[in-house]
Amino acid sequence: MAVLTNIRSDRVKTVRALSRRSMRERTGLFLAEGPQSVREAVTHRPGTVRDLYVTQEAATRHTEILAAAREAALTVHRCSDEVLASMCDTDAPQGLLAVCRVVATSLAQVLAGRPRLLIVLSQVRDPGNAGTVLRGADAFGADAVIVTASSVDIHAPKVVRSTAGSMFHVPVVTGMAIEDVLRHLREARIRTLAADGAGTTTLTEVDLAGPHAWVMGNEAWGLPEPVREECDEVVRVPIHGLAESLNLAMAATVCLYESSRHR
Repeated sequence: MAVLTNIRSDRVKTVRALSRRSMRERTGLFLAEGPQSVREAVTHRPGTVRDLYVTQEAATRHTEILAAAREAALTVHRCSDEVLASMCDTDAPQGLLAVCRVVATSLAQVLAGRPRLLIVLSQVRDPGNAGTVLRGADAFGADAVIVTASSVDIHAPKVVRSTAGSMFHVPVVTGMAIEDVLRHLREARIRTLAADGAGTTTLTEVDLAGPHAWVMGNEAWGLPEPVREECDEVVRVPIHGLAESLNLAMAATVCLYESSRHR
């Protein structure tokens, strides 16, 4: 098998360009970097993997990933360390990179499955927070994550890395306005719970028995009042220590855990 060694080749430039949102939107492709993300893509969503790039050292270390890729008849390219580093977004690539196809999921498809637990991210801009929430949604059994149009691109390399592979486990709906999301959830009789420090109901008091969706707001200013008013209930996480508040990812994880406990 030939080894890719030219960092100036058209193939390398095309893959590297997927770090830009404009190129991801134009091609419908995104990058999954590192053994954890690549393993989950190859194992759970092999149909999304268009190309897999691997260095010699990584091929020796991660034989099970390469075996799964061969079994799924995926296209694998051997490349030099320099080529892999040139294509990756991170400063310390770990020898594995997958070019994946975006899987479009609609809210109608999600609702058709009669979901019990959803999480909605409205104007969430931080890649690490968005990825961590998606990872928590996977861990605690959420049926889908809904990321509004005004939020971070869920397929950005930093978001994908932060999900630690959960990107390939949980359906993600993108591109909708928060007002439309809330309307569709209301029509589907799914209770919407705004997670906000201004809530009069605490997490230990709220009824989590039926189908519901947690609605999480921007890292800096939370949920605007009109959005809170559109939700069925505004819920706060009780804080017993001296911390002023929890960050978005922490609050989402606590809420998702409490929901899973009631299921």
